[in-house]
Amino acid sequence: MNLTPDAHLSSAAQLAVLNSGERLDRWLADQISDLSRSRIQKLIEQGQIQINQQVCTSRKQIMQAGDQVQVTIPPVESLDLVPVAMPLDILYEDDQLLIVNKPVGLVVHPAPGHQHDTLVNALLAHCEDLAGIGGVERPGIVHRLDKDTSGALAIAKTDRAHQNLQAQFKTKTARRVYLAVVYGAPATAIGTVDAPVGRHLIDRKKMAVVPEAKGGRRAVTHWQVAERLGNYSLIRFELETGRTHQIRVHSAHINHPVVGDPVYGAGRSVGVNLPGQALHAWKLRLQHPVTDLPIEVTAPIPAHILTLLEVLRRRAGL
Repeated sequence: MNLTPDAHLSSAAQLAVLNSGERLDRWLADQISDLSRSRIQKLIEQGQIQINQQVCTSRKQIMQAGDQVQVTIPPVESLDLVPVAMPLDILYEDDQLLIVNKPVGLVVHPAPGHQHDTLVNALLAHCEDLAGIGGVERPGIVHRLDKDTSGALAIAKTDRAHQNLQAQFKTKTARRVYLAVVYGAPATAIGTVDAPVGRHLIDRKKMAVVPEAKGGRRAVTHWQVAERLGNYSLIRFELETGRTHQIRVHSAHINHPVVGDPVYGAGRSVGVNLPGQALHAWKLRLQHPVTDLPIEVTAPIPAHILTLLEVLRRRAGL
């Protein structure tokens, strides 16, 4: 069954146990299709579950045939987000998840200076029945893309889908392939950067390769040259981990920063006006959170990167 609360009203359901012997949290997860097990466990801890009119706060409670279970889901915690209708380039959509092709310049989450013109605002307008994720009224952004990075971005529409997709990224079942134009020509055709990434030790607004002893977290990026363009290269990157700015930091670390990157490629110019760094989340592969069927989407390469490639090919005489 579905039990999605209105943003301002509690939802409740009365359920009957037909067979005994199963744990409360597992049984409820099977009964309520749009709530994850972790969300259900939080409801149990909060005293929102009653068995035979008695509050139960033990998720390990063993159910007995004939038990009557009352489930109450409190109102979603509002973040005062404003739905704003704006066009979305949708690569895939069903009742569980949405994958969009985010353009350069679009901020994902509201922040100072971007209160109502973000992807979150657009998603709230597009998905009018979007469930609260973890009890908070916000779309289930599963992974991140920088403001000036374009490409495929997955959004969960239900709490259960959010938990499932997050687990896929954590266990590396979900895979991301990026394309980037970088400065220079790597000596080899393929390679791997295995270097921890953390907050820059001096400039706290930046990320950097930082020893784990000083706060860095393991970060692994696999790369392959897709096209050599004279003093530039088109590189295909595949992330094994997903640290903030990982590709940008690792590219700069091997002395091939991403073209147009104002932070990690500062001081370099390609002579072409770009709206952001030439980095694009090209392919996204994951399993459907309910059916387990594979989903793979390809986000078309944006016009500014195609133009850049044409210019570099002409310069290189290709």
